[in-house]
Amino acid sequence: MDDNALGEFLRHRRERLRPEDVGLPGGGRRRTPGLRREEVASLAALSPDYYGRLEQGRVRTPSAAALASLARAIRLTGDEQDYLFRLAGLRPPEPRSPLAHVDPAMLYLLDALEHTPAQVTDDLLTVVAQNRAAENLLGVWAGLPGYESNVTWRWFTDPASRDSNDPAEHERIGRAYAADLRAGVAQRSTSDRFAQELVADLLGRSAEFGQLWAQQQVVALTSTPKLIRHPLVGELDLQCDVVLSPATGHRLIIFRPRPGSNAHEQIAFLDVLGNQKFA
Repeated sequence: MDDNALGEFLRHRRERLRPEDVGLPGGGRRRTPGLRREEVASLAALSPDYYGRLEQGRVRTPSAAALASLARAIRLTGDEQDYLFRLAGLRPPEPRSPLAHVDPAMLYLLDALEHTPAQVTDDLLTVVAQNRAAENLLGVWAGLPGYESNVTWRWFTDPASRDSNDPAEHERIGRAYAADLRAGVAQRSTSDRFAQELVADLLGRSAEFGQLWAQQQVVALTSTPKLIRHPLVGELDLQCDVVLSPATGHRLIIFRPRPGSNAHEQIAFLDVLGNQKFA
């Protein structure tokens, strides 16, 4: 296999995609086929320089997190993602790993919901993909180190993660997250290292989590009303819907405006601000 098989594979997959295939605006003429390097880098939350060096074969030991993010950005199949990892000399992610392949239907829906905040999480509520509307509303959660992309871990270990929620709702939300985590852990093998270590870390860091965990509540998240406080547009009245992928256990979480609220206009305003930031 040639020395830059990884870069050639990435370039080939990049060039076969159209902007509209990955939720980017289409139209206009392009000098070269497919997506631009900087577009792939942005979708994968990587620097354009780093991605350019990957394609050129100048990065010899790419991280597993970077490869998983790229696989989602350029819409690789499960087999293609495994192949990408092997080209890099890495073992493909386990099916329940935070780096695991995401159901393509979930990513398609994420792209289609361009103006509605939405994100994909695994069964333990680790955020693995977001659309730009979700980043505008909630901040960037996908692809963070350690447990930082896990909503439940952040809730109990980082007080700032609660700032966007009504303090009157904090107890209910914390209880729901603990019960959902127990439901997710129960779906996995007792030898699942990530799940067991996540729970152990939470028990070591948060007395509040420990108290809730001891109550043995087991309830997966379902659709619920949610008030989100944003520093630029105020309080948004949303319905938080959860769509499950039976194939992978991933969940598409949609934050849609509740009827009669101003949330649609508030989200549109955040989109304008986001476009200015990325211009």
